Amino acid sequence: MTSLHDTGSSICGCAACGPSRRRFLAGGAAALLAGGTARAQTTLGPDAALERLMAGNARFVANRLTSFNEDLAILKQGTLAKQEPFAAVLSCADSRVPVELVFDQSIGHVFVARVAGNICTPEIIASLEYGAAVLGTPAIVVLGHEGCGAVHAAMEGKAVPGQISALYAPIRPAIERGGHDLDAAVKANAQIQADLLRTASPVIADLMKRGKLQVVAAYYALATGKVSVLA
Repeated sequence: MTSLHDTGSSICGCAACGPSRRRFLAGGAAALLAGGTARAQTTLGPDAALERLMAGNARFVANRLTSFNEDLAILKQGTLAKQEPFAAVLSCADSRVPVELVFDQSIGHVFVARVAGNICTPEIIASLEYGAAVLGTPAIVVLGHEGCGAVHAAMEGKAVPGQISALYAPIRPAIERGGHDLDAAVKANAQIQADLLRTASPVIADLMKRGKLQVVAAYYALATGKVSVLA
């Protein structure tokens, strides 16, 4: 099996990977900011952006979606030349977690990055840095979900084909923190990945320091559809 350390394709957070990770992120930060500071496309502040997402989730839980009432032709025309998302979400690739539906948002409202296990790879961090620094999204939500297959697979640690095992290393700290309980590990993973965003990315850390951005971890319950922000 090809491991995370063999490929260097992700971020595990260990001491061995730390220096190279920081160099990668520092370089990405410089490239993103070379053209200037963040140009916010939304007038919402960090708290208001998160409140708007959670209000949309409340409508989703109550079966009172409003996003489908918007004229798709107008939405497409308005977002053809530019995008103006008010929040970013790092979600698992699981098909049961349709981010826009879960938060009752339509075209152009949410900047979404998805990867199995909602882990912070260099590519994912770069994408979220772009959302925050260039598009000006004032809130990032790292969304774990009930019954996450990636966390479960990492917990079992069985041999798997191809590159699937590359997901294991970034999730193992959450398994240890969660005491090998799946639900606890999923929540811990969202918290660990959110903390990695806050501390490993100079771009995100700077925006947070200036009060322009907040990063939170959250948990999506498949059974109820409710999203809960984790402490």
